[in-house]
Amino acid sequence: MRLVIVLAALVAALAIPAGLLLARGSDEPDFRGSQPAAPLTIPAFSLEDDEGREVRSAELRGKALAVTFLDVRCTEACPIIAAQIGQAVRALGGDRDRVEALAISVDPVRDTAAGIDAFLRRYRAKGALRYLDGTVAELRPVWTGFSVVAAHDTGESNMHSAPVRVYDGEGRWRSTLHPGVDLTPANLAHDLRVASG
Repeated sequence: MRLVIVLAALVAALAIPAGLLLARGSDEPDFRGSQPAAPLTIPAFSLEDDEGREVRSAELRGKALAVTFLDVRCTEACPIIAAQIGQAVRALGGDRDRVEALAISVDPVRDTAAGIDAFLRRYRAKGALRYLDGTVAELRPVWTGFSVVAAHDTGESNMHSAPVRVYDGEGRWRSTLHPGVDLTPANLAHDLRVASG
């Protein structure tokens, strides 16, 4: 009788995860980062990158995007994020041309062109991660559109929003990875490949 009860409990315990896996469906992409609860799209923006080229969100359609928010004076999350994005983009190999990685400044007053260049080189992200900058007036609607807190507003380089969000080629937000939790070069490369179709 005990054996029957133990087996019944085991079957019930295994049925819950199996049911959840089956309910998920095979059509749903398998992202490693957390997925937004509501369907959201990338906000419109036009900013200059670290090479002086204009970057417009509308022109990025068709590519999977990794978007993050950095401050070159940040010593906690930002160096990790930049280094891991650089590694992830390099790991994409032949898929690299279907992907774009962007960092948006959260402290444009202190993020100088020389500081941005040194930061990207120090963390081996130069050429893999485009660092977008502008004036506070240009960036404030971008921060609002992405619903992020800027270091410029907190007054502290280490206190700002720092997710790495993955968008698909249609501009839909598909996944979010966080440093120290699930952001790794392998996870980001995987989610970018899935988002690129």
